[in-house]
Amino acid sequence: MARVLYGIHGTGHGHAMRGLTIARRLRQHEFLFVADDDAPRILEAEFPVSRLPNLGTVFKNYKVDLRATIARAVPLLLRRQRHIDQVLRLMDEFRPDVCMTDLEYFVPRAAEQAGLPCLTLDHQHIITCCRHNLPPGMWWDAFLQGLTPRYLFRPTAENLIISFYAPPVLPRYKARVAPPILRDSVLGLHPRDEGHVLVYQSNSTHRKLVDFLRAATKKTCYVYGYDRTEGHEGNVVFMRKSEEGFLRLLEGCSYVIQGGGHTLMGEALYLGKPILTLPLKAMVEQRFNALYVERLHYGMQADMLSLEPQLLRRFEARLPEFKAAIATGNFCGNEMVFGLVDHFIRHGSLPAHGAPPLTE
Repeated sequence: MARVLYGIHGTGHGHAMRGLTIARRLRQHEFLFVADDDAPRILEAEFPVSRLPNLGTVFKNYKVDLRATIARAVPLLLRRQRHIDQVLRLMDEFRPDVCMTDLEYFVPRAAEQAGLPCLTLDHQHIITCCRHNLPPGMWWDAFLQGLTPRYLFRPTAENLIISFYAPPVLPRYKARVAPPILRDSVLGLHPRDEGHVLVYQSNSTHRKLVDFLRAATKKTCYVYGYDRTEGHEGNVVFMRKSEEGFLRLLEGCSYVIQGGGHTLMGEALYLGKPILTLPLKAMVEQRFNALYVERLHYGMQADMLSLEPQLLRRFEARLPEFKAAIATGNFCGNEMVFGLVDHFIRHGSLPAHGAPPLTE
């Protein structure tokens, strides 16, 4: 058994669910999480969590609130050594053998100062560590917004990227790309088409989407993520947060309409569900995800603020094409990822490409 100190980005649920799935599977090791915001609520029922502020993104009216995001980040960065020292004191108490980070700022820096191996395991470094053929309209945004994962959350010596698409890794990084990690509750689903639409907005919402759904389709649209959590407007039904209810609707939907988040994309694709994605323009990772959904013919992307009913009608007409493309993909990397992470925990590094993970 080894001890693992695991830093988790707290905004949204995807990072925490990924960490929870890994820790559940590798219970032969002892995990201590460092997290804040949404993540402790997901993690601390099963694993110990030390709360520490982390850099995060603030959303408002389906946009990144840049002023609020900067206002949150600047004090943390000015006091960064104080927070790194907090992690170092935690290390003195917990005595980890290795560290891991899922877009968390302080743990990898403390690991570097303490001379401990640290594994970056996230999706965001698909931007930093891989080569992409981007349309001209994305070049500047990809460069500018890519500075955050490149320098603020810089890659560590070992990097494992979880992604439903796998562009080539740049030779200057020691990185691997693996298919998505799926929760057991998703692996146990039996997908079918009951004729409804699942709609999920995780970061921020906009009234225009509701009007679009009412005008564009006759299918019942079950909507999660809005402040309104009950009642309906025409064919749009507002849903209260419930993992069981959400997964039941995901299992039986015709397709998914969502923002640009990677976690739900991986789950939807595993279940064979085409995706209409509405990425936030100010979040380049979401725009990469949307680009590849469209490029791989898994669905379409659109701009939330310019939605027109004929867009969804075109999307629905192409559903057989999308489903055929999805059927050729591999969207479950659980066994591969668990083996690679276990190898890192035991040996302090990922195995060389082509070499099987070594376990004891």
